[in-house]
Amino acid sequence: MKKLSALLILTVVIILSACSNSRLEPKSLYGNTISEFSGTDDKGKEISNKDLKGKVWLVDFIFTNCETVCPPMTYNMSTVVDQLEKDGISSKDYGVISFSVDPKRDTPSKIHEYINQHNPPKNVWRAVTNYDEKFIRQFAEENFKTIVVPPTEANDQATHGTSFYLVDQNGMIIKDYAGKDTGDKKFPKAEIVEDVKTMIKEGPYKK
Repeated sequence: MKKLSALLILTVVIILSACSNSRLEPKSLYGNTISEFSGTDDKGKEISNKDLKGKVWLVDFIFTNCETVCPPMTYNMSTVVDQLEKDGISSKDYGVISFSVDPKRDTPSKIHEYINQHNPPKNVWRAVTNYDEKFIRQFAEENFKTIVVPPTEANDQATHGTSFYLVDQNGMIIKDYAGKDTGDKKFPKAEIVEDVKTMIKEGPYKK
């Protein structure tokens, strides 16, 4: 009987230990805090990295003239937002931010229309533009380890990554996800939704 009791206690300790270690940890590529940026959002308001403080964010890179990857990415992000709204997650706790990789063409009004095509809940999704092309190229590479090649006179299509990124309440980049189905990688809607909820519940990452 004593052996059985000891075994039960050990089992409970293991379960509790596993629960306590459920905190999301940064993937090996990440763990860095988003560097300084400033721009204009889709409503014509100034926005900077300081505005990210205190919320969980999902981040991606898009442009409104995109003919290939951006439409499915934007639709997929809208399904995540819709699910979080259904699950009762408040815009006070999380948001989406889309950085334009074609700031010369993407005016605030143009990018506002683009991110609102799927009628997301109010005050959740913001898009950023009004910086130079050199900045967004370096910003994407240094922070999110992804490529951005803005359009040229000869080619109006930008080259950019298709990942979504999870950022904690202190601006730390935690992990990435496939923003669209690509080969064996499938868009993991359920995982993204659960990770946002977990990060809201547990708070920013602490070492």
